[in-house]
Amino acid sequence: MTTGAGLEGDGTVGLGVPVTPTDASDDPSVETVASAGDPPPAEQKPVALVVDSTASLPVELAEESGVIVVPLHVVVDDEQFVEGVDITAQEVTDALRRRAPVTTSRPSPDAFARAYATAAERGAGSIVSVHPSAELSGTIGSARLAAGRAELPVHLVDSRAVGMAVGLAAARAARAGRHGGNAHDVVDVVRRECGASSTIFYVDSLDHLRRGGRIGAGAAFLSARLSIKPVLDLRKGAIVPVEKVRTATKALARIEDIVIVTDDGCEPVNVRPHELVVL
Repeated sequence: MTTGAGLEGDGTVGLGVPVTPTDASDDPSVETVASAGDPPPAEQKPVALVVDSTASLPVELAEESGVIVVPLHVVVDDEQFVEGVDITAQEVTDALRRRAPVTTSRPSPDAFARAYATAAERGAGSIVSVHPSAELSGTIGSARLAAGRAELPVHLVDSRAVGMAVGLAAARAARAGRHGGNAHDVVDVVRRECGASSTIFYVDSLDHLRRGGRIGAGAAFLSARLSIKPVLDLRKGAIVPVEKVRTATKALARIEDIVIVTDDGCEPVNVRPHELVVL
């Protein structure tokens, strides 16, 4: 089971399962920012992939695929850490489980600028920078500011996804970038993989989603009073309710049922249970 520090804001632990397929209207959006410098023709060089640590990409897979991961800043018990540098995703999850105060913040433009500079130093001719849904996170805004002063052209992708759905798409796209694919080919892989994913999850409490403005105060209040464990989905990049159950055990069982039904009669799917920290 993999973990990730999730989207910026206050955190709450939930179980997420990326499955396929989903509606084509969930397809990611793409924008290209021209480089500030004048690099050699990008077609002659590999394409670099950049994500942030919300992509929940295992270290070994990131290294193997060559994906550059930009870490979030995490504050636990009023002490600040950099995810993946001086605190692990599992330690963040453990802190949330013991109800420690935890907040996260999106990477700064400077952090993305350093990642883009690293891509240039590694010999890339262009960059595809993949980000969690803009409906839930402002990360792509930081990346956009950094892209404006990058040495290489940067293709910014709003994945309309979160968690490992983003990470796996980036890892697969990176292989295309290393084996002769140009930036448009790589973006197509990201769009196809993210557009064919769905993230089904539940949270112990809706309070943090309320604080982040993702649900109304009334819904969060009623959920707490009735001990409801909502099963949630990500559609068109936004969180939507699927069902309401009364216990965590029933929520997990319902997620399993949904995944099995989704898989029934479809093409082979890649199911990855993992823990998310959602807002």
